[in-house]
Amino acid sequence: MPKPSSAPRAHRFRRPSLLRPTLFVLAAVLAVTAQAAPSGGPYGPIPQRYEVPQEGRVYFVAPDGDPAAEGSSLQRPTTIESAIARVVTGDTIVLRGGTYRTGGLQLNQGITMQPYLDEVPVLKGTRVATQWEALRDNVWRTKWDRLFPARPLAWWRVEREGMRTPLHRFNNDMVFVDGRPLLSQGWPGELGEDGYYIDYDNGYVYVGVDPAEHEIEITAHDIALHRPSREVHGKPSDGKGPTIRGLTFTQYAFRAIDIEDRKPSTGPNDEPTDDPVGISPRSEHGKQVVGTTLEHVTITHTSRVAGYFRGDNLTIRNSLISDTGTEGIYLIGSSGSLLERNIVRRNNVE
Repeated sequence: MPKPSSAPRAHRFRRPSLLRPTLFVLAAVLAVTAQAAPSGGPYGPIPQRYEVPQEGRVYFVAPDGDPAAEGSSLQRPTTIESAIARVVTGDTIVLRGGTYRTGGLQLNQGITMQPYLDEVPVLKGTRVATQWEALRDNVWRTKWDRLFPARPLAWWRVEREGMRTPLHRFNNDMVFVDGRPLLSQGWPGELGEDGYYIDYDNGYVYVGVDPAEHEIEITAHDIALHRPSREVHGKPSDGKGPTIRGLTFTQYAFRAIDIEDRKPSTGPNDEPTDDPVGISPRSEHGKQVVGTTLEHVTITHTSRVAGYFRGDNLTIRNSLISDTGTEGIYLIGSSGSLLERNIVRRNNVE
């Protein structure tokens, strides 16, 4: 495979990697009117100090928060899952520093998510695997119940693509050793120190490094935050996108953020579909969730894409998108949007 450049590129979508061919050949970027970024930098996230807002209700959360706590004070924070379920338009979730191993968060209110002062919250889609069985020839395996198998679309043909990309590269699971991503292999006999193999039929993950000497993380969530346009947690959608500042999302098996926009497009059986198929007027898109903002956000090591951002008046500023399996971000129906001083970096894995 050709070696991708490691140089950061501002305001560029990440091109499909040969490591993981794109599954989204029909998901075109539609109706994007992004303003040009000013020349000069700095680009990417800049360390910030976020004061606690004085307006609206504030929920303090921590990795070890109490789900039963109200989250109204630093001394007794709640969990991020509990806060997400409670917030309404205008509220703020203030995250203490640390690692939040969470995913599948459903939010349909125009709220703010930010760190506490200059602390560093990291949302991770993996769990640490601790129960391992030693096999022969320096191979270890563990039982895993959160797997995300996938298959290619109809364009993949073994006679044309099989020699370039084996089928196991389409699966969405990822394995990390001390934070370093491993590469999927076709069987346990070719692992070495850089590979992993997953037996989907029996639910086993295999590695070729001693788990007693390393921290091994395996994906357990396929998304961090989903902003649907329907009712969730007993609340109707307010039509407003979230504002996310200073957070890091990493190691999710598919994508980190999904901003949904129900549109009149239909699939093969005349069922509504979230992504447009074919050509349709701009006026039919981007109206369900408006005004999503990302500032100083980092999204890395997602198995497919960093995120789907549907909806008008989107702002992504001083953010980093890196090491995504296929593309960086999808903007769909994002009229009047602003992208500035971002870095979208190509995968550094050969």
